[in-house]
Amino acid sequence: MRAAQKQATRERVLCAARDLFERLGYEGTTVREIARTAGVSVGSVFTTFASKGEILSQVMQDRLDRLYAELDRVVPHLRGSTPDRLRSMFAIHFAFEAQHIRLFLAHIAAAYDWTLPATARPFGRTPRLQEIIRECLAKGVAEGDVCPEVDLQQITDLLMAAYAWTYRLAAWGRIELKTLTDEMDRQIGLIADGFIPRV
Repeated sequence: MRAAQKQATRERVLCAARDLFERLGYEGTTVREIARTAGVSVGSVFTTFASKGEILSQVMQDRLDRLYAELDRVVPHLRGSTPDRLRSMFAIHFAFEAQHIRLFLAHIAAAYDWTLPATARPFGRTPRLQEIIRECLAKGVAEGDVCPEVDLQQITDLLMAAYAWTYRLAAWGRIELKTLTDEMDRQIGLIADGFIPRV
C-alpha cells in the first residue's frame, strides 16, 4: 500500500510538472508550484526527486522513450543518402515535439542549468538520440557517403547543436513545423558538406 501511494504521488508530481513546464517554462516553474498543483507537500516532491531538473528529466524521459521506440522502428527502413536519412530522423523528432514545443524548450533550457545534479538528463545528456545519429553516420561510412576520417562524435555534436538552435525560432514566436524542418534541412546540408567524401 505504501509503495502504491508513493507511485501515485510520483505520477501526480510528473503530471503537474509536465503541465507547468509547458505553460511556464523551466525557469518559470518552481518546485513549490509543482507541489501545489499536484496536491502534495514540497517535502513529498523532494522525497521522490532530488531537484526540479530531475523532475523535468523524468517527464522528458517518459515522452522520449516513445519517440526513440518509433525511431528504432523507422530508422532501419529509411532510404537515401546519409544527409537524407538525417533529415528524415530530425523531421520525425520535430513532428513529435511540435505538440509540446514549449515543454521541449524547457528541456533545452535545463541543459544550461549548471546547478543540475548528475542524475538530471537535460537535452544533450540524453544518450539515445546521440546513439541514433552516430549509428546513421556509421552506416554512411560503411556505404561510402561519409568520409571515414571524420570524427563521428564531433558531427553528432554539431547536429545536436543545430537541432537545439533551430528551436530558437519557436522560442521567438509561433512558428510552423515546416519552417523548423526546412531550417534543420539547410543546417544538415551545411554540416554534410564537411563529412561527404571528396572525389
